[in-house]
Amino acid sequence: MGYKQPKAKNYDGDEDNYNKDDKPKMTTGQQLLPSMIKNKDKRSAVHAKLKEQKKLEKRKKAKARDALEKRAIELGEELPPRPVPRTIENTREADETICKPDDEELFAANDADEFSSVLKQEHVPKILITTCRFNSTRGPEFISDLLSVIPNAHYYKRGTYDLKKIVEYANKKDFTSLIVVHTNRREPDALLVIGLPDGPTAHFKLTKLVLRKDIKNHGNPTSHKPELVLNNFTTQLGHRIGRLIQSLFPQDPNFRGRRVVTFHNQRDFIFFRHHRYIFENKENKQSDSKTTKNKDGKVESVSKDRVIARLQECGPRFTLKLRTLQHGTFDTKGGEYEWVHKPEMDTSRRRFFL
Repeated sequence: MGYKQPKAKNYDGDEDNYNKDDKPKMTTGQQLLPSMIKNKDKRSAVHAKLKEQKKLEKRKKAKARDALEKRAIELGEELPPRPVPRTIENTREADETICKPDDEELFAANDADEFSSVLKQEHVPKILITTCRFNSTRGPEFISDLLSVIPNAHYYKRGTYDLKKIVEYANKKDFTSLIVVHTNRREPDALLVIGLPDGPTAHFKLTKLVLRKDIKNHGNPTSHKPELVLNNFTTQLGHRIGRLIQSLFPQDPNFRGRRVVTFHNQRDFIFFRHHRYIFENKENKQSDSKTTKNKDGKVESVSKDRVIARLQECGPRFTLKLRTLQHGTFDTKGGEYEWVHKPEMDTSRRRFFL
């Protein structure tokens, strides 16, 4: 049998018409992108060149903007508006469920929801904290940090009790909320927050946990009631989650304690931080100090003290991601879900639900 050599593709006998596979096919008016180049050295060189061009264009625009502002100041005119940078947050997809400040239906729903009695200070928040059945070493350490963050919180060992029985016990003892810390491979990985007695039940994924003892130069919180800060809970679902978190804390903070608890929502990730204010007196520099003459005629410098406020982190530090929101208390079989996160819902980086 004879061997027949295969013909090369795109080759008709003329060397000028032969095109290699690694050569990018360019059309007229098309820009050469680094992703179109297979050679690593050439691709990195083209990328560096494009990056330098963008840097020069940005610097040129900044100089032109500064010149316009300087000229406007000299002529006494209004300053030209600064361009707003495009971010994922301000270019998010349009959402019909975003709450408006003049929404009367929203205010009416707030007066009739499950958290109204606690938020109107008709009941004092009383929190029960427990763990899953298979606990770990970092679970109790995390719970001890939570007990110092949430006032009037009590820890009970889980034992072999079912969660439904724990909910019944908490209702009898007049608890307003139940928090279950779930652990996996000796690491807390989820939080289950149940509003009592009528729900709802929120399941959060817990990530990036840093305990108080692992934070450098951390502060020790006092027993004062903290100030609560909730950021960027703008949709109806986010508003409901914000009220659920708000029902865990007293509504009459003691500002003398200088404690602040923050839940910051950004791209559906809820970042938790616990700080305290610190006020320090610092002397001004020598150039800012005033000079006075004493009785002997000698010049003395009198420095003025200025008060500087800063934040000291108390811990812990973690991130929450909402997985499910269920009507009523915990029920895996017959429970009705208000919202469930599914992978097919993540169709765009600019689509947010909270």
